[in-house]
Amino acid sequence: MELVNTIITTINDYLWGIPMIALLFGTHLFLTVRTGFIQRKTFTGIRLSVTKDPDSHGDISQFAALTTALASTIGTGNIIGVGTAVALGGPGAVLWCWLTGVFGIATKYGESLIAVKYRVRTKDGTMLGGAMYALERGLHMKWLGVTFAVLGTLTSFGIGCGVQVNAISSIVNSNVVPAVMSGTSSFKNLLEAYPWIISMAVGFATGAVTCLVIFGGVKSIARVCEKLVPFMAFFYVVGCIVILCINRSFLGETFSIIFRSAFTEVRSIAGGLVGTGIMMSARYGIARGLFSNESGMGSAPIVAAAAQTRNPVRQALVSATGTFWDTVVVCLMTGLVLVSSIIGHDSISVTSLSGGELTNAAFSLIPYIGQPILIIGIITFAYSTILGWSYYASAAWNTLWAKKGSFPTAWHGLSYLLLHL
Repeated sequence: MELVNTIITTINDYLWGIPMIALLFGTHLFLTVRTGFIQRKTFTGIRLSVTKDPDSHGDISQFAALTTALASTIGTGNIIGVGTAVALGGPGAVLWCWLTGVFGIATKYGESLIAVKYRVRTKDGTMLGGAMYALERGLHMKWLGVTFAVLGTLTSFGIGCGVQVNAISSIVNSNVVPAVMSGTSSFKNLLEAYPWIISMAVGFATGAVTCLVIFGGVKSIARVCEKLVPFMAFFYVVGCIVILCINRSFLGETFSIIFRSAFTEVRSIAGGLVGTGIMMSARYGIARGLFSNESGMGSAPIVAAAAQTRNPVRQALVSATGTFWDTVVVCLMTGLVLVSSIIGHDSISVTSLSGGELTNAAFSLIPYIGQPILIIGIITFAYSTILGWSYYASAAWNTLWAKKGSFPTAWHGLSYLLLHL
């Protein structure tokens, strides 16, 4: 296992170095230029997302498609991931993460546009689309579309499910159980000695609830996401704003340090923060930005193809706002909260706390309700990601087996339940 871990770590370090920065960030910049800086249309996309498109074809509304895509992208990467980026890449990673979101809007626009352009209508009237159909119908490379579908299905069990369920189980084990079961009861001691008991219970409950939602297909998933995503994002952002108000006297220094450490090796910053240079800041910032907003991954366009829209451009503008909300807003808020808290409070330090612990300590600055806000945020963010990725995998499964009924969705729901167990 040590050899396998060494090999994976070596490959990971190489891919998330210069090649990743050149391919990912370079693509963002290229598409920004080619689309005439499409980011200037962001607020038009926001307006369109809440405007009905009459006489259009599709399964769900444009707003439902956006919230379903946001469900899969607004996840633990926005909370724990940003904390990890700051701990490993320094405060400058916040700026690189934010820039990845700003320029990634163009990539999300491009991939969503071709997803709608090359989508297909199945025998039962369902709309299916995404990279697998664009590769097959646009580039006539069916083998590459099949490869994407296979990898997309497998990925749903990794970042789409495993990472998220682990986050929920961890927060329940570390925060919920100690708070609910105070004292030294034998049952509490049992749970602390064998945390896998709680993990299994959380996994089973999450899998069962997920099955009930996704058995109804994309319309059922969209209905839940339409209600859950706006609530959880607003709830979390309000918590961030409260912390920034508490740290308001340190915000000027926070912005200064973030900008300076993104391009220089700033040293001796409060709370153990140190600048790591351009390469390390860019590496961790861009990596966490991609993990958070998924621009260029080809995942969000799958649900964009199901939207009720008259033309690809309209839905592409709506989908592109997902990257704006996810990274430009939510990730930036988390980054500012973390860096300002580290600078302003001696008890919060990167030398003694990990990424997730940094976020937990920052939210503890809000008396009484700080940690509950974070706990609810992590659980809802993680669960919404599971819902979004369940649809992506179901669509990929449909592509692989050319079955356009409800069986693939039901199969995937059962698979999620078994995986949680």
